[in-house]
Order: sequence, then structure tokens, then C-alpha cells
Amino acid sequence: MRELTMTIPDEALAAVAESPEEAGAELRMLAAVKLFELKKLSSGAAARLAGISRVEFLSRLGAYGVATFQQTDEELLDEIKNA
Repeated sequence: MRELTMTIPDEALAAVAESPEEAGAELRMLAAVKLFELKKLSSGAAARLAGISRVEFLSRLGAYGVATFQQTDEELLDEIKNA
């Protein structure tokens, strides 16, 4: 695992969390959610990035406005047909 360092303006840090530690955790979660939403990471890989379990990651997605399951209408119809 690699460590990254970011320079963040104080006002941005204050908007994200109360402490630098909390901000780090929230920024990791935000990155994980967005990368999952863009289908760049699986839910398991995104959970590892966020530093939480896959179950917790999936349960927290709604708070960020991201669907837990990302199927297109066509994929869902195919699944229903094949059930």
C-alpha cells in the first residue's frame, strides 16, 4: 500500500471534517465512492480504499447518493428473463 500526501486549504478541510484525521477518512471514503460509481473499482476494492468492510461500504453508499447495485435497465431485464 502506498501513502499519498495532499495539501488542502483550511476552509476545505473544515468543510470535510473537524480534524485532519477525520478529513483523511472522509476523503478516502469520497474517493472510494466516486471510483465505485464510475466503475473504476469493485465494491471490495473501494471498501479497502475507504478502510472499512465491504458490507459497511455498501450500506453507506446511499448517504452519498450512489446506488448499491449499478445495473443498467437492459442488464436488469436480461436478469429477469433468465430467472
